Amino acid sequence: MELTRAAIEQVVQLALREDVGAGDLTSEAVIPASARCSAEIVLEEGGVLCGLGAAGAVFEALDPDARIEVLVEEGSLLAHPPVVLARIRGRARAVLSAERIALNLLGRLCGIATLTARYVERVEGTGALILDTRKTTPGLRALERYAVRCGGGSNHRDGLYDGILLKENHLRLAGGISAALAALGEVNGTPVEVEAETLAEVAEALEAGAPRILLDNMTVAQVEQAVAAVAGRALLEASGGISLESVRAYAETGVDFISVGALTRAAPALEVALEVT
Repeated sequence: MELTRAAIEQVVQLALREDVGAGDLTSEAVIPASARCSAEIVLEEGGVLCGLGAAGAVFEALDPDARIEVLVEEGSLLAHPPVVLARIRGRARAVLSAERIALNLLGRLCGIATLTARYVERVEGTGALILDTRKTTPGLRALERYAVRCGGGSNHRDGLYDGILLKENHLRLAGGISAALAALGEVNGTPVEVEAETLAEVAEALEAGAPRILLDNMTVAQVEQAVAAVAGRALLEASGGISLESVRAYAETGVDFISVGALTRAAPALEVALEVT
C-alpha cells in the first residue's frame, strides 16, 4: 500500500498554493506568530482509514517542526466513530492554515477506501478482483489509487503510457478489432486489452489473439456466455455501471476482473474534523 513521498508532496504544494496563497489572513490577524497548539484529527463516521500520511504532510509543509502522533493504522476499518486518528502539536498558525487541505485529502481518501472495501466484501470468495479506472480527480490519481489499495482493491493501468486498451473509439478509427490488433505489432511486453460490446466482438478479439478482453456494459447473462465461450483462453474484465447490488452476480460468472469507475468518481468523502485541544 506504499505511497511515495514525492507523490504526496506534489499534491500538497499545489493545494497550498491554491488555498493559502500569499498567506492565511485570518490566522495571521488573530494568532500570535509564536503561539503553539495541540490538536486532534477525528473521524466522525465509520469507514476505512486512508490518507493520514497525506494529511500529515500538509502540516509538515507549513511547520517542519510539527509533531504528528498517528494513533490508528492505515487501512483499519473503524466501525464505531468518533475515533481520534492522530494528535498534532506545532505552530498554531500552521495548524490552522493546514486544517482544511489536510481534512479534504483525508476525507476523500477515506471515502474511496471505504467504498472499495464494500465492493471487495461483496465479491469475497469468487476470485474476481475489483479494479479502479482512470476516472480519477486530475492531479490526485496516485493518492486515489492508493486509497483503492487501502480498501482491498487493485489498480488498473497507471495511465495511457503503461498499457494498451483498445476502446470503442480506437476500434472505429482503426477499422475494427482485428485491424487494431494487427496494427499493434511488437509491444515488448506492454499489457494489451480489447473492449468488446457484443459476444460477436468477444469471438473476434479471441480469434485475433487478444490476451485480455473488457466486456463493456454487458448483462450478467452475456458475461456468463462470454466466460463459457472464452474458456480461459483470455483474461476477462467486466465493466460498465456495475453497482454494489449487482457486483456479486457479475463476480459469480467467473470473470477475472471487475472494474468500477465509481470507486474514484463517486465515492462520498467521510466526515473528519480537527479539534484544538
